[in-house]
Amino acid sequence: MSVATMTPEQLAAAETTLRRGTWAITAGAVLFSVLTVTPLVQRVTPAGWEWTAPILPVVVDVAVVIVVRLDATVSRLGGSTGGWPAVLRWLTGTFTLLLNIGDSALKRDGVGVAVHAVAPLLLIVTAEAGLAYRRKIAVQLEQLERSRQEAAERSRQEAEARRERERLAREQEQERARQAEREAREDVARLERERAEWQAAQEREAREHAAQVEREREERADRRRREEQERADRERRERQELEAAERAAREQQQREIRERAEARREQPAPRTVNAGEQRPALAAVPVNTDRPKMPEADARTYVESFRPGEKTVRELADATGWSVGWVSARLRDQRMVDLVTGSVR
Repeated sequence: MSVATMTPEQLAAAETTLRRGTWAITAGAVLFSVLTVTPLVQRVTPAGWEWTAPILPVVVDVAVVIVVRLDATVSRLGGSTGGWPAVLRWLTGTFTLLLNIGDSALKRDGVGVAVHAVAPLLLIVTAEAGLAYRRKIAVQLEQLERSRQEAAERSRQEAEARRERERLAREQEQERARQAEREAREDVARLERERAEWQAAQEREAREHAAQVEREREERADRRRREEQERADRERRERQELEAAERAAREQQQREIRERAEARREQPAPRTVNAGEQRPALAAVPVNTDRPKMPEADARTYVESFRPGEKTVRELADATGWSVGWVSARLRDQRMVDLVTGSVR
C-alpha cells in the first residue's frame, strides 16, 4: 500500500508508530550514549571533577532530542526548517557518534568502534528518515485535507444548488398557485360580469317589452278614443240629420195641415149637425192617404233594412204608409240599440 492510497486514519496511525519508534530509539541511544561516554569523559576530566562527566553526553543527547522534537513539529505543520536545523541535526549526530566511538577508537578497537557506532548512526538515520516520512505524511495529509475540503465545498455547493433548486421549485409552485388563483378570480369576475350583463339585458328587454306593451296599450287606447270619437261624430251627424229630418217632417206636416185647413175654408160651410153627432178631429187625418199602410212588423223591418242616410224619413214614411213621426221614433229606437250593442249600421 502506497502513501497516496492511505486514508487519513491510516496516515495518523503510521505517524503515531513513527513517533513512538523514533522516541524509543532516541531514548535508547541517549541512555547508551550516557553509559558509553561517561567513562571516557571521566578519564579526561581533572581530578575532583569526575562527577561532571555525565553532563556532556546529557547535553549532546538533549540537543538530539530537541532536533528530533522540533523536526517532528515543523514537518507536521508542513513547513521547512531551513539550513540551520539541518546543521544542528548533523552536528549533534556527529558529536554523539564521536563520543560513543571515541573510547574504542583510542584503544584501536575496531569491533568496539562498530558496536558503539550503531546507536548514534541509528539515531541519525532515524531522525533523517523520520523527517522524510513526516514530510511525506504531512504532504499527503495536506492533500487529503484539501481533498476533504474540496469535497466538503462541493457538497456545500451541491447542497446550496439543491436548496436553490428547491427554492426555485417552491417559487414556481407558488407562482403557479398564484396564477391559478388569479385565473380563478378572473373566471369568477368574468362569470359575475356575464351574469350582470345577462341580468342587464334581461332587465333591458323587460323594460323594452313593458314599454312596447305600454305603447301598444296607448295605441289601442288612442285607437279606441279615435273610434269612439268617430262614432260620436257619426252619431252627432246622424242625430243632426235625424233632427233635421224631424224638423222637415214637422214642417211638412204643418204645411199639409195648413194646406188642408185652407182647403176646408175654401169649401162650402158644413151642414149643422145635431148635438148628438160627433165631429171628426182634424189631427186624425193620415199623412199618406193614397198609399196602403204596411203592417207594423213589416214596416219596422223595412225601416231597419236601410242604413242611416240612405233614405230620408219622408221617403220611408211614404214607402211604409206610416207617419213621419212614427218612422223617426223607429229610427231613434234603432240608434239606441246600435249604441247599446256597439254596431251602428
